[in-house]
Amino acid sequence: MLDEYLYGTIDRISPEAPVQVVNWREQRSALGGAANVGSNLAQLGCEVFLAGVVGRDHAGEELLHLAKQLGMHTDGVVVEDRPTTLKTRVIGHGQQVLRIDRETRSELNEPSVGTLKDFVQKCLPFVDGVVLSDYAKGVLQAEICKSVIQMASAAGRAVVVDPKGDDFAKYRGAFLLTPNKAELGRATQLPVRNEDEIRAAIACLFSQTECEAILVTRSEEGMSLYTRTGSETHIQTEARDVFDITGAGDTVISMIARVFFAGQDLETAARLANVAAGIKVGKFGAAAVSVEEISAAIRQRENQGTRKVVELSQAKQLVSLARSQGRKVVFTNGCFDLLHAGHVQLLQKAKALGQVLIVAVNDDASVRQTKGNGRPLISAMDRARIIAALEAVDHVIIFSGLTPLHLIEELRPDVLVKGGNYNLEEVIGRKEVEKYGGRVVLIPTIDTQSSSQIIKEIVTRYQLANESSG
Repeated sequence: MLDEYLYGTIDRISPEAPVQVVNWREQRSALGGAANVGSNLAQLGCEVFLAGVVGRDHAGEELLHLAKQLGMHTDGVVVEDRPTTLKTRVIGHGQQVLRIDRETRSELNEPSVGTLKDFVQKCLPFVDGVVLSDYAKGVLQAEICKSVIQMASAAGRAVVVDPKGDDFAKYRGAFLLTPNKAELGRATQLPVRNEDEIRAAIACLFSQTECEAILVTRSEEGMSLYTRTGSETHIQTEARDVFDITGAGDTVISMIARVFFAGQDLETAARLANVAAGIKVGKFGAAAVSVEEISAAIRQRENQGTRKVVELSQAKQLVSLARSQGRKVVFTNGCFDLLHAGHVQLLQKAKALGQVLIVAVNDDASVRQTKGNGRPLISAMDRARIIAALEAVDHVIIFSGLTPLHLIEELRPDVLVKGGNYNLEEVIGRKEVEKYGGRVVLIPTIDTQSSSQIIKEIVTRYQLANESSG
């Protein structure tokens, strides 16, 4: 589809009707829909073979011209006697005041279906993967989806899908689906109000589609990647001011395809897609995100680790700000003297319970009291910096004393989290949190060694190595 932007100024109301009058200043066009996915991929350095439909009109000619300018192959774009999907946005003083859509949602005619299939078949030996960008405009009907996925599978090429509608069965056999939370609910006809309901919907969708992975985009809650093997990865949203969400889904599927088809794992692809989406929503319109912008964002984030470590007074201000924005605050604590996989999973799941995760880390004296004179192995500031470097963590506080009760009373978190090795009655701060309406959540930990067990194992192996060498 083609995106058209009409820019102007607004300084009066029409005498004919109670509507604003836009004084036209400028017009520009950009690639939209699946063509915007192609645009993103081309600008990320990919060779793109574009397939779809346009009409016999000026908008179709403009779309093909823009695609060719970016170096895309457009032989797979069929031309039919139908209007090219055109979205015209009227912009006044930087704000969208009106959108006009011209389109048809009728399915492709039989010759066009055959042309598209033949084009895909010819392209498959030259590509690393296939993206199906479904906008429910009549191109990706069930027959085409089935044929493309079967041909790609036979050629050993993965298919990733940005889905649309309520019938995801047509994507059966694709490698990855990227629905948003609302689309997941509609496709499965199941509620998706909390983590358990989302997992149930995911299980249903795996059964429907037999895909290998599902990436659910969750707006301000970030993204969640689920695989058929049962793994879950929750990625927090990139904290940015949202200016325009137009094309954010296109950015996500483009970056996923770019990274995954280049041989990287899906989690890496999803994390980079999350970074790219964070950049995109700060731009106006369906704008592409460059490699340079992504690199700069990653460097900036890497430099933020030490700034996450805060004093109590700073934490109180940050909590107050979060509450004013309607964001839920989650709190947990621990020694973290040798960070291990169980800690990381606990913190990831804790972050999924809200939007702001605060982690309290025991100071050196309290670790010594709790664990013995040989501990800690790592100083409090270094432990805090390690925790701060985790994506799921927003703020870290170092505290003295054997319990974080005074922090809980001062910060009043919405959710207090501890590991599943605790009983509710043992959780410090439970009564205080529940008294003001908060809740306490015990998160089951994965079957892994504790920090103390790991340290004992290191000592034992070191002693055995010395004895054998002696």
